[in-house]
Amino acid sequence: MSDSDSSTPLNRQALHELVHAFYADVRRDPSLGPVFDAAIGAHWDTHLERMVEFWSTMMLDTRGFAGNVYGTHMKLEGVEPAHFERWMTLWYRHTAHGFKAMDRQRLRETAGMIGRSLFFGFFSASARFIADEQGRVRIERG
Repeated sequence: MSDSDSSTPLNRQALHELVHAFYADVRRDPSLGPVFDAAIGAHWDTHLERMVEFWSTMMLDTRGFAGNVYGTHMKLEGVEPAHFERWMTLWYRHTAHGFKAMDRQRLRETAGMIGRSLFFGFFSASARFIADEQGRVRIERG
C-alpha cells in the first residue's frame, strides 16, 4: 500500500495486501523465518488465508475466523523475546503507510494486545512494545 491510498477505508482487500506483504517479510527474516517455517511448513497459502480471515474478524468484525490463537502459538518451539521485537517491528513498518491514522492505530493496538498475551504465555512476564521513530520496536518488561 502506498501513501496515496492513505484515505482508503480499511477493508478486506487492504488487509489481504497487508497480510501477504507482511508475511513475505516474516518468511525472509533470518530470525522469524525459521520459527514460522518450522510451524507452517508447506502450508503457507492456507496460513495466509487464515491470517486474512483473522485480521478481517479483528478489524472488520466479519467473524469469519475460528480458532485458538493462544493455544496454537503456545505449541511453538524456540520462541524468544527477540522474536516479538522483530515481529512487532515488521508490523509497525508494514502499517506505517496506506492506512488512515485511526486504522493504523487499531492495527497496532490489536497486534500489541495479542503480542502481550502471547509474551506472557511464553515468558510469564508482562511486556510493553515501544516503537521508535523508525518503527523499531523494543520490549519493556513490566
